[in-house]
Amino acid sequence: MSRNANSAWVRIHMLVQVRLHCTTANAIARYARSGKLDHARKVFDETPLPLRTISSWNAMVAAYFEARQPSEALFLFERMPHRNTVSWNGLISGHIKNGMLFEARRVFDAMPDRNVVSWTSMVRGYVRNDDVVEAERLFWQMPHKNVVSWTVMLGGLLQEARIEDARKLFDMMPEKDVVAITNMIGGYCEEGRLEEARALFDQMPKRNVVTWTAMVSGYARNGRVDVARKLFEVMPERNEVSWTAMLMGYTHSGRMREASAIFDMMPVKPVIACNEMIMGFGLVGEVDKARRVFEEMKDRDDGTWSALIKVYERKGYELEALGLFRRMQREGVALNYPSLISVISVCASLASLEHGRQVHAQLVRSKFDQDLYVASVLVTMYVKCGDLVRAKRVFDRFPLKDVVMWNSMITGYSQHGLGEEALNVFHDMGSAGVSPDDVTFIGVLSACSYSGMVKEGLELFESMKCKYQVEPGIEHYACLIDLLGRAGQVNDAMKLIEKMPMEPDAIVWGALLGACRTHMNLDLAQVAVDKLAQLEPKNAGPHVLLSNMYASRGRWEDVEVLRKKIKSRSVIKLPGCSWIEVEKKVHMFTGGDSKGHPELPIIVKMLEKLGGLLREAGYSPDGSFVLHDVDEEEKTHSLGYHSEKLAVAYGLLKVPKGMPIRVMKNLRVCGDCHSAIKLIAKVTGREIILRDANRFHHFKDGYCSCKDYW
Repeated sequence: MSRNANSAWVRIHMLVQVRLHCTTANAIARYARSGKLDHARKVFDETPLPLRTISSWNAMVAAYFEARQPSEALFLFERMPHRNTVSWNGLISGHIKNGMLFEARRVFDAMPDRNVVSWTSMVRGYVRNDDVVEAERLFWQMPHKNVVSWTVMLGGLLQEARIEDARKLFDMMPEKDVVAITNMIGGYCEEGRLEEARALFDQMPKRNVVTWTAMVSGYARNGRVDVARKLFEVMPERNEVSWTAMLMGYTHSGRMREASAIFDMMPVKPVIACNEMIMGFGLVGEVDKARRVFEEMKDRDDGTWSALIKVYERKGYELEALGLFRRMQREGVALNYPSLISVISVCASLASLEHGRQVHAQLVRSKFDQDLYVASVLVTMYVKCGDLVRAKRVFDRFPLKDVVMWNSMITGYSQHGLGEEALNVFHDMGSAGVSPDDVTFIGVLSACSYSGMVKEGLELFESMKCKYQVEPGIEHYACLIDLLGRAGQVNDAMKLIEKMPMEPDAIVWGALLGACRTHMNLDLAQVAVDKLAQLEPKNAGPHVLLSNMYASRGRWEDVEVLRKKIKSRSVIKLPGCSWIEVEKKVHMFTGGDSKGHPELPIIVKMLEKLGGLLREAGYSPDGSFVLHDVDEEEKTHSLGYHSEKLAVAYGLLKVPKGMPIRVMKNLRVCGDCHSAIKLIAKVTGREIILRDANRFHHFKDGYCSCKDYW
């Protein structure tokens, strides 16, 4: 064979070997990216030892890091017969990807030779770990920097909103590529400095779709949606992110007509865009449209389910939220943090204890229950479900509590009329070194009000500013007026209103009106109703209450005048309704005969039976509560069919003996129902817990926890 022919065969052999080695390394990397670590290792092991190049070893080490097995990666690295700078750089980046920054730095300090990639990887690691100061220190020590190094450091400064330092670094860059300029534009937009962002944008000789999208998104996020739209229309090309950025500008501004038009034009509707539409429709109260988007989606992620549950929760669709929660469980969807928090809030609103306990168990399994905020939400949920024992158990599990958790427990005792317990928690809070805030004082003042602790309430109010440096707000004055009014000091409450440093609102006048109703002060009641008519002209509640007061005194002419006034103003009366949870299903009742309930006949029989038992016990209906509404149709319903009585009757039929009957009402319980339920608890030997719009009532053995002070 000639020398030339032999040389050709050598070159061919070398090319084949190089290609074989590259193919082996590529195959290992490909399997690693697709999560097939076993396949990658098989390729590596089946490659003869002499043919294993450094590239193959590096690929296999990277595969272990990719699979979150850093110990295996390090073990393999230490067995490598030869290493190059790429090997060491792979070890640095692998440790950083696995959150092992300290180990990455140790490798960096020990490696024999470093190149610009080594330094840049380490700087990027510190930036990702939010240690921008150390990243900056290392950056300035770099012997050589390339455009990637500068861009990584620029991103770190922008990440910490150090916009001026970022601009200085940007101006120092010897070379500015599209990525660096786009990052600077995004940083300016994040800070609302749109003119400077636009100036950079306009100066760019070449822009890519990411740059255009950054500018469109900047305008959209800063409320300049129309400018964003003009720029969007002249984009040379758009991707899913561009469309979604424009869509979000409209949804966050509540402009759902334009958002819908953009959504319909989108060539591809990614999940994130659909989720935005769900939240956007929810924001403007178009719940049916939000539901329609949800149902039409082929693919959903955690955010999709969370979005619709949040919409239901915020817009008062509690039963639908629970239904969607059950559907998530049936379909095997993993319950995420936002969904669980929303469902817990729904359980609190509905006082759905069984569902609440079920979600609590999910939180425990997901390890979310260790979070302070979650614990506070759980305390509130158990409080609103009337289970103070479990609320206190969750509260006591945390040795270090923040002000939110303390407030949750104080408010819980307050709503249950346990003033002394609320004050004890307040004092414990001070002993723990936690300063009370404005919410804390609303809780303790309300506790004093519900418990008749006038002296203590006045002292707490006086101490707010002088001792705790908390400026009393209108909510605190409302609590104080309620405190005085409940105690019969209605005139003093009126004097306080006249001396308030701010204009009284509807809550203040409502507190005074409630006191006037309890103590039958018609003159001040008329003043309060007139003020409320100015503040809430569409609310019928104050007029109805005053009408009841006139009716109880036989002043029928005044009742007729009020009736005409209500009809002429087209005011709205919030319908009273009560509900009870039985076997994880919530049953709703409205005043009258609740024709919609499928088990109405047996409920009516139970009410008739109770009526006989109550008469034997000496109960006589209080006729002053019959005229709780001026509509003729509703007046025909007797006291015996108030919604809370229907719910209690259903509870007696369905809730096993020995378990408390828990009923919720959206309005304040009427006086006749309060008296009747006390006797029902006595004659049936059952414990009944009623949560109305103001507080809890625990009925047992003929007594109520409020001691008739409500």
